[in-house]
Amino acid sequence: MNLAYIPSPSHGVLYLGSLPLRGYAFCIIIGVFVAVWFGNRRWIARGGQPGTVADIAVWAVPFGLVGGRLYHVITDYELYFGAGRDWVDAFKVWEGGLGIWGAIALGALGAWIGARRRGVPMPAYADAVAPGIAFAQAIGRWGNWFNQELYGRETHVPWALHITSSEGGRVPGYYHPTFLYESLWCVGVGLLVIWADRRFRLGHGRAFALYVAAYCVGRGWIEYMRVDDAHHILGLRLNDWTALVVFLLAVTYMVVSAKKRPGREAVVEPGAVSAGDAADTTPDTDAEGEDEAGTAGRTAPAADKTEPAPAPDSKPEPESAEKS
Repeated sequence: MNLAYIPSPSHGVLYLGSLPLRGYAFCIIIGVFVAVWFGNRRWIARGGQPGTVADIAVWAVPFGLVGGRLYHVITDYELYFGAGRDWVDAFKVWEGGLGIWGAIALGALGAWIGARRRGVPMPAYADAVAPGIAFAQAIGRWGNWFNQELYGRETHVPWALHITSSEGGRVPGYYHPTFLYESLWCVGVGLLVIWADRRFRLGHGRAFALYVAAYCVGRGWIEYMRVDDAHHILGLRLNDWTALVVFLLAVTYMVVSAKKRPGREAVVEPGAVSAGDAADTTPDTDAEGEDEAGTAGRTAPAADKTEPAPAPDSKPEPESAEKS
């Protein structure tokens, strides 16, 4: 018996009268809120209008939920369409089972529709919301803790996860808390994207591509530790292959995009101010704590007027202290 461990909740559902309050659903909802809130701050700092991120999220979030569920059901179809299974369970999202690959893919389609309706460039929008999505994933992974699912191999480390449920073929014991590993990794990915965006002024979708590539690296080694049933190809789990392919695509996009479209978009939304003007007028609203636009986009004050020379017997007036 481990002297120190992470306890599992006795149940993942609380009832408010007859209304079930599910921990898994709460984690997803909180994650979506954080992604939209943080993405909105970054969008405004880039020169976009308030509310645009939320308007596009109205399309992206439902598409993402459907895509995440579809990926899970397709890749684990035997859980719902095998012998003795009830296909109706495929619609019970609250019981867990959202594949991030499908969620991002179909969520991106929904975001593209919303972006076109709003008239904003999809790559700029993706760059703005990328860190928030990583933080949302970090929060959403705690839903697996409530459901006592997606844990790793048995272990005796002090931070082992104590599984107490025997439902669904679970064996009570102490296991690697892969949900926690992925949650912490996602926080690190979000911070990495924020830092890189400040340092290298990523644009045209490259911040989002960096998020995807960095997440795939972590998902690869975390997936390798998991012991839940999964399809294997050449000895590797399906999600490991997916992470490898998506990682290569993300890195390729970053390299090609940097050559074809270097720099960052000057204007991200029609009718809004440029990134430089937004940073000059609202420096404190930058979600990253600094002027993202830097000195780019600022113009030197006009010098087309020549002030008359002072009279010989007069002293020149001091320059205004407001100039900088």
